[in-house]
Amino acid sequence: MKILVCIKQAPSRDAPLRLDSSGRSIQESDLTYEINEPDAYALEEALKLKEKHSGEVVVLSAGPARAAQTIREALAKGADRAIHIEEAELANRDPLSVARLMAAAAAPEKPDLVLTGLQSDDLGYGQTGVILAELLALPHATIIMQVEVQPAAIRVKRELEDGWFQYVVLPLPALLTIQSGINKLRYATLMGIKKAKTKEIRRVTPAELGVSAPEPGVRLERLFLPERTQRTQIFEGPPGEAAARLVEKLRFEARVL
Repeated sequence: MKILVCIKQAPSRDAPLRLDSSGRSIQESDLTYEINEPDAYALEEALKLKEKHSGEVVVLSAGPARAAQTIREALAKGADRAIHIEEAELANRDPLSVARLMAAAAAPEKPDLVLTGLQSDDLGYGQTGVILAELLALPHATIIMQVEVQPAAIRVKRELEDGWFQYVVLPLPALLTIQSGINKLRYATLMGIKKAKTKEIRRVTPAELGVSAPEPGVRLERLFLPERTQRTQIFEGPPGEAAARLVEKLRFEARVL
């Protein structure tokens, strides 16, 4: 089984966020980068399927030269080889344009299964995976919590709302967008890091893939940093009623329950 995993390099979750002078982007000089967390779970699921059913895991990533660090991390964890679409202006492409890049690189590989993260930590569109499935003419399913390989098919568990799940059987080849938390992420071993240095990374450009940079269908006008405010609210009345109102606030406003 050949599994293609799409990964993205995203700013670290604890990196400081400051707007640049244009107000439409953040200052990259202040950032550190890591693999997009949902994509890390997609990679882990691919590695587990390979260990169970044998085959090959190919990593596909689009981004500037610094994305090579994230690609090497994926190779160190166990991916067999990688394709790096070198695109310095990836941030200027909308999900359709990014999916076209990835489809052009993925199609010649003829994978049995394509895995992506559910969405990216930075932009959070949640669209690239499903658009990629359409461009590759593959059946797809989203928010996947479990994957079971069957003869010429896969059975997947999808997460729905309110604790409900859906089981779907898809013919292969297919594309899945993986939900975070589907598995436990592994660390790269010292041996894996050494092996990653000799594994193949094929570098291609959008021009070599025959994909131009069209006018984006989505244009970002302005970014705003969230305002930090503190507010105290006192619940008066009998303890039972006050506790009920507190639970309601925590559930529907703070959304921590």
